[in-house]
Amino acid sequence: KALVIDTRDKKDFAKGYIPGSLFFGLDGSFAQWVGALIEDLNTPILFVCDKGREEEVVVRLSRVGYDNPIGYLEGGFESWKEAGEKVETIDEVSAEEFAKIYDKSTMNLLDVRKCSEYNAEHVKGAMKFPLDFIYRELSEVKPENKYYMYCKSGYRSLLAASILKKQGFDKLVNIQGGMEEIVNTPLELTEYVEQNTEL
Repeated sequence: KALVIDTRDKKDFAKGYIPGSLFFGLDGSFAQWVGALIEDLNTPILFVCDKGREEEVVVRLSRVGYDNPIGYLEGGFESWKEAGEKVETIDEVSAEEFAKIYDKSTMNLLDVRKCSEYNAEHVKGAMKFPLDFIYRELSEVKPENKYYMYCKSGYRSLLAASILKKQGFDKLVNIQGGMEEIVNTPLELTEYVEQNTEL
């Protein structure tokens, strides 16, 4: 019943991870998203990390109140693969590649940024699906559909994809680099509107 979190780099996670584990990369807003999405401080947590970063994970978990991680995968993810255990992946596409195939009338695109970010500017045709409220919004998406996902940099969308995968969604594609890369493509964006809130 333990929750398995994977703290490796987002590029490594997408290429292969333990089925059912969630992405919470250390090199990003780790504490913020652990605190926001793991509501019970007593949740038993097992973690996967790069060799030598085990103590860092424990310390950073404790800073947001998770004082009882029950263990980590010795030898890291490589030991899992070497043991011949099942590996899950998340499909990814570059913003440039996505711009070439996107058709807003036939494709499902999820914007997992904060509502204020979405309201300020988003890809035309994208559905507002904030990571902050992902468990509340699950009824808005269907496992049989294919979804492309983006955020600002690709971190939050990968985390969202790992959550949806755990919920039984298997047709997911993360857009690498998020809006930071999308703005450099021909994709059509809504007109920018200044926002006064961080919500």
